[in-house]
Amino acid sequence: MIRVECDAHLLVRDSEGRSASLTDVAPLLELVATTGSIAQAAGVKGLSYRHAWGLLRALEACVGGALIETARGRGTSLSELGQAVVDAQRLAGERLDGNLRALAAEVASGLNRRLARHDGALRIHASHGYAVAALVSALVEARAQVDIKYRESVEAVKALARGECDLAGFHLPRGAFRAACAQIYRPWLDDGHHVLIHLTRRKQGLFVPRGNPKRVAGLADLARDDIRFVNRQPGSGTRMLLELALREIGVDPAGINGYASAELTHSAIAAFVASGMADLGFGVEPAAHHFGLDFIPVVDEDYYFACERSRLDAAPLAGAFALLRDAAYRASVARLDGYDPAACGTLVSVADGLAGAAY
Repeated sequence: MIRVECDAHLLVRDSEGRSASLTDVAPLLELVATTGSIAQAAGVKGLSYRHAWGLLRALEACVGGALIETARGRGTSLSELGQAVVDAQRLAGERLDGNLRALAAEVASGLNRRLARHDGALRIHASHGYAVAALVSALVEARAQVDIKYRESVEAVKALARGECDLAGFHLPRGAFRAACAQIYRPWLDDGHHVLIHLTRRKQGLFVPRGNPKRVAGLADLARDDIRFVNRQPGSGTRMLLELALREIGVDPAGINGYASAELTHSAIAAFVASGMADLGFGVEPAAHHFGLDFIPVVDEDYYFACERSRLDAAPLAGAFALLRDAAYRASVARLDGYDPAACGTLVSVADGLAGAAY
């Protein structure tokens, strides 16, 4: 069983054709800011002082400005440009994190299938979520064959109906918008043929910068002229839920600054807000806290896996079903902010799950 890692790497080129790695220098700059010394930063990175200076000078030559400043009695610190370099690398990693992890998981599952030279991998199509990622990691640790594809909730359920996957992950809000959202999935789920497995209860809400500088109180603030919003992609369950909630309070989504934007993961939304490129986002709580943002809860929702009832007791579904009921896996999900796995592994009929009768 192999794993694949995928990281964002930024390379700077100037008009004269010189190049330098912003990604290689950014961690060094972060250590300079922490230690106040290039020599100490180099030591922590396992670099010679001369080599560390060479990296800094190469990037300074490309960007055309000093990355560090030295002041008597205050040691060495980052210049505004140096801090911008650190922020740029952090933004690249944070904005792309979810997509890169998803891509790495798909590449790894494809390679592992070919290395194993046999069928039988558990095929998961699911809306991206932290509990889903934790399940994939747990399955890999257990040496199970996994084929994961992250996609919109509706597309995942359609794939199950076409026989293209074994588990289809999607989410439904609790409360007023349950029925409207459930109707989107209803054409693809058969009460007699399919069954739902509860994965987790989680919270979705607003991402705001630490301290909430613009005093955002709720969804109605998306209509303000001074708010820049960043949105999920069309077809995502989160975007569908948000549009229903906005129309309920009389806010026209078309009038929101940034509503037409389209980011693929909750992490990307949080990264946008954390970088200052947006004032407000909407998504799950762990993403907000991961990027040091404040979180304003808006709605609780259930995340389910749909599957074929008749295949629950056979491989590969049986192994995944057992893992969902495992105490160690539940504990890993419980550590996620705003996630409640108390019902994880509980079987729910399609009718009850869509209606919300189970809670």
